[in-house]
Amino acid sequence: MYAVTQSEPGPPSVLTWSQVPTPEPTGDEVLIKIRSAGVNRADLLQRQGAYPPPPGAPDILGLECAGEIAALGPDADEWEVGDPCVALLAGGGYAEYVAVPQGQVVAPPEGVDPVSAGGLIEVAATVLSMTELAGLDSGDVFLVHGGAGGIGSFAIQYGRAVGTEVITTAGNADKLAYCRELGATHALDYHDDWVAGVAEATGGDGADVILDVIGAKYLSANLEAMAHDGRIAIIGLQGGSKAELDLNALLRKRGAVIAASLRSRPVDQKSAICAAVADDVWPLYADGAIRVPNETRIPMPEAARAHELLESGANTGKIVLTV
Repeated sequence: MYAVTQSEPGPPSVLTWSQVPTPEPTGDEVLIKIRSAGVNRADLLQRQGAYPPPPGAPDILGLECAGEIAALGPDADEWEVGDPCVALLAGGGYAEYVAVPQGQVVAPPEGVDPVSAGGLIEVAATVLSMTELAGLDSGDVFLVHGGAGGIGSFAIQYGRAVGTEVITTAGNADKLAYCRELGATHALDYHDDWVAGVAEATGGDGADVILDVIGAKYLSANLEAMAHDGRIAIIGLQGGSKAELDLNALLRKRGAVIAASLRSRPVDQKSAICAAVADDVWPLYADGAIRVPNETRIPMPEAARAHELLESGANTGKIVLTV
């Protein structure tokens, strides 16, 4: 098969379309013939050498895909060859085939284009698992950073679907308009004083749950913007990994800072999250409560161009590689 490979960490130009052995499914794995794969910021970090795959995972990039079941491992009993599917991966999505435990594979959401489906499960599983950890509930004020990106495009809509008031941040007028179109009640330019904007939008109360893809750079500001009994859920480190935390301020707000990675979770946890996505999120696509975000499709052999686009910050919504 062909896959996107790299001989060393580096810029997007290190990515090449090369022949590699086709994986064989073992145990309860299934082999998926890939039709499309989502591009995520974690892929950029792995390409740069800053986010190695967990032990036993393929070193090929790609954390999600859509396609059809091509073969079954000896213990795989939940699928048949030819079934359409989407999968949450620990790696291997930038390829023509990937082997994955059957628990991390689900049917695509009803009514969604099969190519678009390749860019849905990673963000859905990330947001669903982290908002459950953070205790997001109807009536909460939900602050979503990076609202125009892949995570943000989903999180805004999911927050509205479960009855929260969504505030988001983005970088320019077009992206702010896009966030409002998705359902954000307030969209704030992060170049401005967005902490003051959150305070104004909430009458000084702050946000109950903050979904943060920035990390260190926003930690102090997030604490200031958080409501009493609020929770900061960190899912990305675009702004660095080390910062000082005013524990006295956290105590006064009775707050919590939560951080978790989806990729490194054991298979049983990821399988449970995938099942919850199929049960709780996919119906929201079917009834129109959540729609597929803006999408840029790029042929998989041109993965370097996809990485350049994501790194530029110019993209809105999701980038999907097509086979």
